Amino acid sequence: MAQVIDLDGERPGRRRRSGAAAVAAGAQRATGERDSRRRRTTPLLADLDPQPLSVIPDDAPPAVDAAAPSGTPSPADAVESPAPAGPSGARRRPPRTAVAKKAAAKKAAPRPTVRPAVAAPAAASSGAPVARRMPRVRVVGEPDRLAAVTAAATAAGEAIADALAGSPRAADVEDKIAAALAFLRRRLTGDYEVDEFGFDRELTETVLLAVVRPLYKRWFRVEVRGIENIPESGGALVVANHSGAVALDSVMTQVAVHDVHPQHRFLRMLGADLVFQTPFVGEIARKGGATLAANADAERLLSAGEVVGVWPEGFKGVGKPFSERYKLQRFGRGGFVSAALRTRTPIVPCAIVGAEETYPILGNLPTVARLLGLPYFPVTPTFPLLGVLGAVPLPSKWLIEFGAPVPTDELGIGAAEDPMLVFDLTDQIRQTIQQTLYSLLVQRRSVFF
Repeated sequence: MAQVIDLDGERPGRRRRSGAAAVAAGAQRATGERDSRRRRTTPLLADLDPQPLSVIPDDAPPAVDAAAPSGTPSPADAVESPAPAGPSGARRRPPRTAVAKKAAAKKAAPRPTVRPAVAAPAAASSGAPVARRMPRVRVVGEPDRLAAVTAAATAAGEAIADALAGSPRAADVEDKIAAALAFLRRRLTGDYEVDEFGFDRELTETVLLAVVRPLYKRWFRVEVRGIENIPESGGALVVANHSGAVALDSVMTQVAVHDVHPQHRFLRMLGADLVFQTPFVGEIARKGGATLAANADAERLLSAGEVVGVWPEGFKGVGKPFSERYKLQRFGRGGFVSAALRTRTPIVPCAIVGAEETYPILGNLPTVARLLGLPYFPVTPTFPLLGVLGAVPLPSKWLIEFGAPVPTDELGIGAAEDPMLVFDLTDQIRQTIQQTLYSLLVQRRSVFF
């Protein structure tokens, strides 16, 4: 049977209470309504009143987990507002409503997203106002996604470190990772140096040589001889034969000088104009230590004590047909010899066997070469028939031998102005390289082995 309520909100048959009793009953009902509203939201964030905050002491009690055993404060008890202290300094707990009792009954239920802190203790009996502090909350979810991801990454890193700990080379792996991170930091902050020619020593050693080193070690299996003929310090001019349609021989020689030489010296290569006019290739060549094949640049590098590499055959060497393999072309007018004479640096002849077979040139398309602005357009057994796959070099076996250095400091300062002396010395270097090529071809067992 439905109850009838009159207009002033009192049930029939119930006696009107006195003023004081009505006020007390209303306050109790209001307290219950507030508690009911609080329990519908996050407990730690619903009980924040605009009161002064106290500084969290360093020795604050640890957070209480909601999944703790019985006998520990529940999350509902941990966030209740501390009641004002009485005359004796004891804390009085406000009356607990049915909703509060229901929340207390669920104290054993785990709360993985929120870890409330213990409420601040009540003030002393001196009557000072109670300063409440913001509860420390850790929410694993959208507000703290970065912390969660960081924790997961840390755990993954520890797992990888544990897996690597069993390997005897774990320390080497850690050193390489640390070096790579330091290199990235320096590149991002601009904390690196280049010389007046644009040579980036760190980039060359860390990236450029590392990219071509697999070709050097595993694809061409380069064997180096006579590396001791390159001086440990001071300038030197390395003169080598040129071949192979693509100038891979210069790059492999640079790797050989850096990796095999005891002092890990850098070979500063002299390149043609086309190299530096090509987009991206010219910039990489500059950063890798190459510069224009001009006497002025060569003399500046040699005077600075650098090891300079020159391939005097130029495009006539790399573009010659396979039928003329290992036959040296003309060495130009001997400009490299003049640079060595002016700087009084030794000339080291170098012979390279194996580069001729990487791209065997069967023919040339001069019309296409003129349209593309190239000195030649090679036709090999795989290019352009196989397209991009035709650009993969054949895995020939390479031999690089550095001959005995030819001194120039004994010829005098004015020797570079004597054209006959320059011509004779140029021809002597060419003949030395040619004889060394013939000797290496006889010693080579196979083109690919």
